[in-house]
Amino acid sequence: MADTVSYGAVFLIGFLGGAHCIGMCGGIVNALSFAISPVERNSVKLNFILLSYNLGRISSYTIIGVLVGALGWIAQEALGPVSFVMRIIAGILLVTMGLYLTGWWTGLRKLEKLGGYLWVYIEPAGKRLMPVNGSGQAFVLGAIWGWLPCGMVYSVLTLAAVGGNSWNAGLLMLFFGLGTLPVMFVTGRFAQVTKRFLQTSVFRNVAGVLILLFGLWTMTGAIYFSGKHNHSNHVIDSEMSMPGHSHH
Repeated sequence: MADTVSYGAVFLIGFLGGAHCIGMCGGIVNALSFAISPVERNSVKLNFILLSYNLGRISSYTIIGVLVGALGWIAQEALGPVSFVMRIIAGILLVTMGLYLTGWWTGLRKLEKLGGYLWVYIEPAGKRLMPVNGSGQAFVLGAIWGWLPCGMVYSVLTLAAVGGNSWNAGLLMLFFGLGTLPVMFVTGRFAQVTKRFLQTSVFRNVAGVLILLFGLWTMTGAIYFSGKHNHSNHVIDSEMSMPGHSHH
């Protein structure tokens, strides 16, 4: 188990962030639905295309998680314990994600714009795959779209990096991606109905506040465990400095 958050927690973040997912990926999901003939839109073929697209997207999240986990490990080996800083950053990003969903503050868009510099080079490869007419094509498109600049993904990636473990980081991103799956799949089937529900102020406010609270909990936990760790070290140092203490 990752030392910061449970897999269930990141699954919930992915699910609650559905309103953000619709804004970021809703257009491409709608395009998948309308790329096939009207006769086939309610068929098994559409289900496979939508599922393949989402599995491709989730696969990319998992791979990015493994890479970020490796970077977190390298950072901790080179710089010492940096998990406290990463936890605080992750908490801040989650708070800004919550504020973004509620509409109270949209500063997260600035972070997504930074990721846009890389996306400019990746997006054309995805566009060349349109229109999609098969599951394999949809999977590759989803794998490409998994690199789309997204503040919510960045928030969870920071959490994934904390453990400094590629395996845990990859699993965290896998569960986060699975959390986004229900909303993205249903949107492909019932685009207008789903979008109307997820864009309601009630859903956005509830989801935003819950993610905001999770971000505050993440930061509070980081401060608590840091203080506890420092206290333990202080006790050990005090015992080591006591008269008569022998070193072996």
